Amino acid sequence: MSSGPSDRTQWRLTQPELQDLQDQLHYLRAKGFVCPSTSPFAAPILFAPKKDGAFACARYFSKIVLCNDYHQIRVFVDDCPKTVFCTCYISYEYTVMPFGLTNAPSTFQLTMNGVFRDILDKCVIIYLDTRLIDSTKREQHLKDLEALYQRLQQNCVIKGCKCEFLKPEREILGHFISTGSVQIDLRKNRANQEWKSPINLQGLQSLLGFVNYVRRFIPTWGD
Repeated sequence: MSSGPSDRTQWRLTQPELQDLQDQLHYLRAKGFVCPSTSPFAAPILFAPKKDGAFACARYFSKIVLCNDYHQIRVFVDDCPKTVFCTCYISYEYTVMPFGLTNAPSTFQLTMNGVFRDILDKCVIIYLDTRLIDSTKREQHLKDLEALYQRLQQNCVIKGCKCEFLKPEREILGHFISTGSVQIDLRKNRANQEWKSPINLQGLQSLLGFVNYVRRFIPTWGD
């Protein structure tokens, strides 16, 4: 008896690895060696870094935040009645994607990935409403920002007061990122420091998963 199609999730790659992967895919597609596929069979790519181990470290970081991110996506007219909410006055329906919908985060992320597809993971990282631009040289960073602005002209509005430019380090998702360094933001680490002892299997699994992640930030872990 034959088994069904095999489809495994791609392993996570670092930002430099993603950049190198993009370059390799561009080369392979340009040569006609690979093409997009919808086959149900898929295996995660085996990524091997270059032998010289050379991955450039960014020196300049900028953060671009969108204004009312989800609201920048229109809802199909036929689906607007499905978003109705009532008040003490009258009922309303959304004409744009509201917060709180189950598929709102994935829809927004997919849309942003499409807008920035050609520069995604090359000079910009996207996580929902935040765009992190990283470059090794100031001149290149300014060009990367210009490339991002050109794509933002597709009816995307930024929140100027939340944006930061040309910083030597950047805080994102509870981490400080700088040239060749990633550190945990200790200001947001209080909950981890007050982690209670697990009382069941699920709690133990959560603790072990967390410890396995943070060990990279503990120099004496292997001692």
